[in-house]
Amino acid sequence: MNPEVDKLYRLLPAVYRIRDAEQGGALRALCEVLAEDIAVLRENLDQLYDDQFIETCADWVAPYIGDLIGYRTLHGVTERTRSARAEVANTIAYRRRKGTATVLEQLARDVTGWNARVVEFFQWLQTSQYMNHIRPANHATPDLRNWEALERRDTAFNSLAHSVDMRRIETQRGRYNIPNVGLFLWPLDAYSLTRSPAVRLDDERYLFSPLGIDQQLVTRPQSETDIAHLAEPITVPEPISRRVLARYLDRYYGPQLSLFLEADNLDTSLANVTVCNLSDQGATWAHLPVSKITVDPVLGRIAVPPGTPPVNLRVTYHYGFSMPTGGGEYERSKTFALGGGFASVTQGQSLQGALTAAQAGGVVEIGDSGRYEETLSLTLPTTAKVELRAGNEHRPTLVLGGDWTVTLAPNTELTLNGLLMTGGRIRVAAVGGPGTRILRLRHCTLVPGLALARDGEPLSPAVPSLVVEQPGTQVEIDHGVLGGMTCVDSAEVSISHTLIDGTAPTRVAFAAPDGISGGGTLTIVNSTVIGKVHTKRLDLASNTIFASALGGGDGWSHPVWSDQNQEGCCRFSFVPLNAIVPSRYRCQPALALEQALLEADQPKGSLADPEKLAITLATQARVRPAFAARRYGQAAYGRLADHCPREIRRGADDESEMGVFHDVFAPQREDNLKIRLHEYLRFGLEAGVFYAT
Repeated sequence: MNPEVDKLYRLLPAVYRIRDAEQGGALRALCEVLAEDIAVLRENLDQLYDDQFIETCADWVAPYIGDLIGYRTLHGVTERTRSARAEVANTIAYRRRKGTATVLEQLARDVTGWNARVVEFFQWLQTSQYMNHIRPANHATPDLRNWEALERRDTAFNSLAHSVDMRRIETQRGRYNIPNVGLFLWPLDAYSLTRSPAVRLDDERYLFSPLGIDQQLVTRPQSETDIAHLAEPITVPEPISRRVLARYLDRYYGPQLSLFLEADNLDTSLANVTVCNLSDQGATWAHLPVSKITVDPVLGRIAVPPGTPPVNLRVTYHYGFSMPTGGGEYERSKTFALGGGFASVTQGQSLQGALTAAQAGGVVEIGDSGRYEETLSLTLPTTAKVELRAGNEHRPTLVLGGDWTVTLAPNTELTLNGLLMTGGRIRVAAVGGPGTRILRLRHCTLVPGLALARDGEPLSPAVPSLVVEQPGTQVEIDHGVLGGMTCVDSAEVSISHTLIDGTAPTRVAFAAPDGISGGGTLTIVNSTVIGKVHTKRLDLASNTIFASALGGGDGWSHPVWSDQNQEGCCRFSFVPLNAIVPSRYRCQPALALEQALLEADQPKGSLADPEKLAITLATQARVRPAFAARRYGQAAYGRLADHCPREIRRGADDESEMGVFHDVFAPQREDNLKIRLHEYLRFGLEAGVFYAT
């Protein structure tokens, strides 16, 4: 019932209302029609009033309010920049503090979505001090007894005075000068692993990583609530050093902090934990035995006192990575393939038993971030749909005792989601008649090289992680990390937002099971491939990096090779010049070479063959992918290095970077920051952007 009807009807004289009631209510019906238009007008007036304020205005009004105050739109690559409402609302508050270090730091966080710290480099110059403004902490020479100042030298938290540096800060060459302000960004974030079983070496030695490797622990950033407070080491995802952890153990060690230990028979409270260097010393570790539970955050190692082996030692810690991919304790519920009920498995229960019970169709969900050491096999009958997944915000580790053989009958679907697998391959056996078979890998990691040595080197670098022998299988891989893969030529493979790592550019990343012939039909988008590729047909390669090369005496004739090139396209990707692929559109280094030849060929046709060859070799040497880290387990694994050529770092179709981390939109985040710096940086100052990790 429209409340406006009664209000309007009561405005009429009582005599008309009485007669209207006697004659069937025609007048009231007319009031109902009028009341509908009045309600629309009232709602419109209310919205016009709400549109005067950024907090309540309609979405389409926000840009107009921003225009009134000179707000400049940004690339919508983070949650805060996709809608201008929050930033427009804060613009007035920001401008009241315009030019201050705190507001620059807050802006850097808002527009990049990364942790940030602002450093005014002129405060750390070696200068003759004015007696009315003495800075006692600014010594010309460092105090060698101050370990923390020395530990943090030349970082975002430097406190040592430096001599003046006249180079420009905008080029990231100079830092310490009077007009210089540095903005340090942490593009790597901290990802948690909760209550994961520690890997046992013996009764006294344990490892944090479920893969049994040394792993640097990272700070879980503590939230900052005050814009007037600059970032501190505890508020950014910094790698944890031994001396910092030893000095500030209470800030880092605890159930909701950066790391924590639990055991059924040991006291793991703060008072019973210490920090030490547990580096290798012959066949054992240095500084053993210990009197307390000892942690080494640099190597991710744990030592316990002799004579009391821990029962069910569980670790909670944080590691660094570039984005949510390959599985982890992040939101994944929207990627689940099957709904409804599921069989839940937790630590101590048989994963093989649950899979066998659900092989006719169903979901098996692992409800923790445990470590499951089993030898698995799975056979799906006709039309069965099975999903094995980690529970949302969990990351279990499957330590396979050998190859996981999967047999798929016609018209079956198998989905793996959120799993970290090591120790063996996934092998789709060639069994059964013709029919569609679908294998999906979503947010999964199949460790490149099958397993890792203690130092992170692959144990079986030439062995593929995924082998598809069944003809006609459709393979879908999304947001994953895999070693090399081999597929029969009738398979159809679709890959997106994934890193395929053959462990070296000269090893095989994609081919037929014989390792030489062309594998199945391939579609690959927003991905990075390290290793050689031979496919029957490359339907599409977009925003993808093929870091491929031929080795000495190689049996391959081309590092990337498609047998059928009448169809398909390579666009906005890095493809070696000597690759055989379908038509290329704005691919590197071919595009850079074309531009270099055009610039050098003045007048046209003036270049001799030796000159063309020299330009070609120089372009190939300059325009090639450079990675910050090449081994799985390292925080910057697969990320493009800061010195990677612009043609690759901004070579995607939307001017983002090519490769698996395309959707991080790192170039756009940096551009957003530079746009804001022009508006908020104090006159006379210069700013430089530095990546802290």
